[in-house]
Amino acid sequence: MRISTSILTIMVVILGLISSPMVKGMRFDIKTGATKCITEDIQSYSLSVGKYSVINPNEDYPLPDSHRITIRITSPLGANCHYADQKAFGEFAYTANEDGDYMACFWVAKQNPPTTLTVEFEWKSGLSAKDWSRVAKRGQIEMMELDLKKLFDTVNLIHDEMYYLRRREESMQVLIRSTNSKMATFSFFSLIVCLAVASMQLWHLKTFFEKKKLI
Repeated sequence: MRISTSILTIMVVILGLISSPMVKGMRFDIKTGATKCITEDIQSYSLSVGKYSVINPNEDYPLPDSHRITIRITSPLGANCHYADQKAFGEFAYTANEDGDYMACFWVAKQNPPTTLTVEFEWKSGLSAKDWSRVAKRGQIEMMELDLKKLFDTVNLIHDEMYYLRRREESMQVLIRSTNSKMATFSFFSLIVCLAVASMQLWHLKTFFEKKKLI
């Protein structure tokens, strides 16, 4: 029983220390007529969720109609993952179809006079995108089972991330080898051209001196 308790304690400690999933929470200003984009490298088949809202500059009054934003989230290949036009707040959820940088762009229409809007944005992906409180309430899962499931999913996420990094490393190695091969070929042909030019110069000088009867 003590051994099981110790193992569980170690697993809970590991679970607390591991924080590999991506969580972006921020607040930024954007001027009317301007665009602000945020990118994040997301692994394929990862769940991504988020929410956004325009901060009311005066809490004593309703949010002005002019305080609206347009948001578009695109994949590395340019496909739309989420789009909303003239919204004061909203939420999104999608599953990444490919690896790479996903881009969330916010845009505010031009106004006269110009003004600045403050936007609160939260973006989660991977394990952090799962709502564990809902899972516990829906299935009446005990706390210990929930910790074990979360630990299992975290280990799987780390394994997938390591595999993803390994694939990227392999692709970079292929690119490096290809670049080195091209550079070696270019250097070889450059050397041949230099030797050919030098030989032609020597032949030209020899012919010139022979005509002048200097040699």
